Amino acid sequence: MSPSSLAYMQRLLTLSPRLSPKGSIAGEWRRYHGEGRWEGLLDPLDQNLRRELLRYGDFVQAAYTAFHSMPSAAEAASSGQQRTLVLPDRSYHPTRSLFASSSLSIPPWAQRRSAPSWLTQRTSFVGYVAVCENEREVRRMGRRDIAIVLRGTATCPEWAENLRAGLVPLTADDDASAPKVAKGFLSLYRTPGDHAPSLSTAIVEEVKRLVQVYRGEELSITVVGHSLGASLALLAADELSPCLAAQTDGTADHQPPPIAVVSFGGPKTGNRAFAERLQRERGVNVLRVVNAGDVVTRVPAPIAREGYVHAGGAELRLHNSDSPCLRPDAGPACCHDLEAYLHLLDGFAGSGRPFRPDASRSVARLLTYQRPNVKRAYVEHARMLGFEPASPNASANGATADGQYGYLASPT
Repeated sequence: MSPSSLAYMQRLLTLSPRLSPKGSIAGEWRRYHGEGRWEGLLDPLDQNLRRELLRYGDFVQAAYTAFHSMPSAAEAASSGQQRTLVLPDRSYHPTRSLFASSSLSIPPWAQRRSAPSWLTQRTSFVGYVAVCENEREVRRMGRRDIAIVLRGTATCPEWAENLRAGLVPLTADDDASAPKVAKGFLSLYRTPGDHAPSLSTAIVEEVKRLVQVYRGEELSITVVGHSLGASLALLAADELSPCLAAQTDGTADHQPPPIAVVSFGGPKTGNRAFAERLQRERGVNVLRVVNAGDVVTRVPAPIAREGYVHAGGAELRLHNSDSPCLRPDAGPACCHDLEAYLHLLDGFAGSGRPFRPDASRSVARLLTYQRPNVKRAYVEHARMLGFEPASPNASANGATADGQYGYLASPT
């Protein structure tokens, strides 16, 4: 391996993000936020849109890491002990932690003191609300962005809820044409916990508060999620749209902000009526980022569950085979892994085009959590450079030396 190649590999192994230059999108921010279904921006992939999507993906990584760092945080939050969540983009400031609760009962055998919290806890930290507070970034983006960030499945009760795939109506109307969603997803979204309000209540309260705080400014709402979080994001967007419309008075300086959903590896969430209401009545723009090898994006299967369809009019499809780093026969866990998604997104230029030669996202996380699915050459070269999987600034549970929780990738 030549010195220049070794230097390139060393750069790819750093845990410090190497972000592409920020271009101003102020004049076209609505287009980048989904107006027109991202037409002309996805294939080939616009470099400014790529950067926006990578930032939102890293926000979800921060939610994963914060959960794994302090999984039993609902009780701590109720007693006033708040975690410090460090976002990869310091322009955004977290304003509220979010918790999801399962409505399922924990069996007695699982309630032993020795049982790990991820096995028994009904309520878990699932994400957060953040707002862009950096005025320079607000000017670059052309508006102040409010982000709602939701992680994927991480506890046994959440897995159990995922299996409750029967369609249930969102309202009391049980007509065949009524919007319906998966019972388990709706349970996690609406069930209150012992120490925290329901995810639905927390999101609506916090977003309405922020919209009031920044009344008169140009605002946008971006709901981003991975896996289970992608489905919860759709439910949140569906509920927020009429709530914000009712809160605003329709005057020129108080219009409801547009809502967009960015979904990484999301499953089907509801029926066609739900998808159509979300897009036509609610006016929500949905972008689905999909790895072609990710089986989660294809469930429930049409044969098993009639009536399920994907919500969203735009899709960005990625392929493991495009990456020079990942094995083309990577396993299902790798195909669904969020860091694999972000690696592929960073290198995607367009359909039929080679992986971007200037893609510079670190492969350290892939080597740490998906080493069997990384090509041998990358593993060997990393070993030659003395690469250690753990971050030198983080402990085993993801906490940094000063007790803050960063955004190193978690196993998803």
